[in-house]
Amino acid sequence: MITKDLSLTHIVRPSNLIEKAPVIILLHGYGSDEHDLFSFAAELPEKYLIVSAKAPMKMMPYGNAWYEINFNAGGDKFTDDEQAIESRDLIVKFIDEVVENYYADENEVTLLGFSQGAILSYAVALSFPEKIKRVIALSGYIHESIFKEDYEKNDFSDLKIYASHGSVDQVIPVEWARKNKPFLDNLGIENSYSEFPVGHGVNPQNFMEFKNWLEKNS
Repeated sequence: MITKDLSLTHIVRPSNLIEKAPVIILLHGYGSDEHDLFSFAAELPEKYLIVSAKAPMKMMPYGNAWYEINFNAGGDKFTDDEQAIESRDLIVKFIDEVVENYYADENEVTLLGFSQGAILSYAVALSFPEKIKRVIALSGYIHESIFKEDYEKNDFSDLKIYASHGSVDQVIPVEWARKNKPFLDNLGIENSYSEFPVGHGVNPQNFMEFKNWLEKNS
């Protein structure tokens, strides 16, 4: 595992390629850290440079977040969109740093995010599609208010998205995730959506499906 002094703390699994490597950037969920999704790395093709980033906001007593999730008096959850946009832009900067420092192929960048990481993967890809080739969005949803202004005018012709969700997710309702595909279809973005009989997590069938999707769309 290699690390360099970039904008986000991270861990790396190098590619086995000599030439510029396709890169998968892993973005964890709320309350986790860079080690969480890195468990996927050993099961993904060795041609990929894999970089697992740590969110910038430290939580107590442990874990990190990309932005705060708050509750109002009625118990409703809402996100700090200003912090989310800051993290969106920080991830974009981090992508450029990864390309420059790890000899990654800037035309072969995949974001793989879980929960908050998936929400931000959508925000980065739809706001800056010229930087992202593929998105794997696990247990997340599209939060349009953190997209770049006038994002609808972007060229999405090279962008592909895989999304999945647990049908009994107790953290992010599956009804929210079911809105993702029609939203992406309306923008003309090639995408697929699957549900699995799990809560807020990824089961082995889900992993194998997105791994196969990745190989098919590489």
